[in-house]
Amino acid sequence: MKKVQIYTDGACSGNPGKGGYGIILMYNEHRKELSGGYRLTTNNRMEMMAAIIGLEALTMPCNVTLYTDSRYLVDAITKGWAKKWQANDWKRNKKETAKNPDLWQKLLELCEEHKVEFIWVKGHAGHPENEQCDRLAVAASQQLELSIDEVYEQQY
Repeated sequence: MKKVQIYTDGACSGNPGKGGYGIILMYNEHRKELSGGYRLTTNNRMEMMAAIIGLEALTMPCNVTLYTDSRYLVDAITKGWAKKWQANDWKRNKKETAKNPDLWQKLLELCEEHKVEFIWVKGHAGHPENEQCDRLAVAASQQLELSIDEVYEQQY
């Protein structure tokens, strides 16, 4: 399998508010940047969306190292929380429903398709790719024409 590095970040102006994501895909000497924005969403949804869109951009199963500054994303995957929520019909416990089940479902499917290692990086600490993803995400959130996060907006 090809070894790919994906760097991701999400941004939100207000939480909820206008949001964006930034992605850098790297394979050997190839580098591709992706970004997009939504008119009403949350920071966590943008962090997850960045990972999903980055993985969806791959055209074949790959061995992926995915770098993110989102503890929410890294911990839910590496500690098995997302799989547990899925197995419990998206319940965190007897009283609480897991947030963002639509995105967790898609992300778990993509993690079955690809071999993905999630690595946490400290945000705003000078990591060049993380800083660039942040710039992409913020710029995307400030566009005049923003997409609709239909699942989120239907809930609120």
